[in-house]
Amino acid sequence: MPEMPEVQGLVDFLGERAAGRTITKTSVGAIAALKTFDPPNTALHGATISAAARHGKFIDLTCGSDLHLVFHLAKAGWLRWYEALPTTLIRPGKSTIALRVALDDGSGFDLTEAGTKKSLAVYVVRDPREVPGIARLGPDPLDPSFTRDVFAGMLDGRRMQIKGLLRDQGVIAGIGNAYSDEILHAARMSPYAIAGTLGDDEIDRLFTALQETLREAVTAASGKPPADLKDAKRRGMQVHARRGEACPVCGDEVRSVFFADRSLEYCPTCQTGGKVLADRRLSRLLK
Repeated sequence: MPEMPEVQGLVDFLGERAAGRTITKTSVGAIAALKTFDPPNTALHGATISAAARHGKFIDLTCGSDLHLVFHLAKAGWLRWYEALPTTLIRPGKSTIALRVALDDGSGFDLTEAGTKKSLAVYVVRDPREVPGIARLGPDPLDPSFTRDVFAGMLDGRRMQIKGLLRDQGVIAGIGNAYSDEILHAARMSPYAIAGTLGDDEIDRLFTALQETLREAVTAASGKPPADLKDAKRRGMQVHARRGEACPVCGDEVRSVFFADRSLEYCPTCQTGGKVLADRRLSRLLK
């Protein structure tokens, strides 16, 4: 799933390449992906893109004077950019393309989604806050107002595992499964640690890891075209999706815990005192 750094990379790219261009046509390839009907997607035709912004993992293109094309790429979605947009017709329900956007210089992009579980979402709205997922977002962790004390206040009293809290978009916007693994590894903290029980030193360590991990990832994504962002993300991972490999910090084997639709990765030596987490949801450390 694209998370904050990759989404910011896409926003930066679209802000440079698509801003100032006029939308000539939009073609919907997956009706279920389009979550709004008023205004219709055809209202974007003739609108000039003036800006690109990010809200958590949502991308927001300001179009014309009062419209926004907002999309969330979900778990298996991506943006495919073309300097010369293909002329092939999109057959709804027969393609991985959810939406195609054509621009006045012949360029454009497709929003694509692989797999059978479709959750990519597209909205045409007058205000981004009309999108339910944006309205529910917590603060952005790279905003200057997101301080260590603000973060500590979010943790206070929460009987919630820290891995789940970092991924909760209503608490903190933009962090998903991959970067929560990376942040916890950098902080030398178990994913099962309870948020409200963390001491001051642990909060300091976690806040620093969160800020540094995300800032480094955003920097790594900056300036890259969409086609290169996924590989850049993979190269930057220390433990996520590296099950069975050696931890780059201590050399221990990176382990996984599998859930119904995802897994988490961690280093026992760095994060759990050498103990291996049982492979089931809500597991305690093995004795």
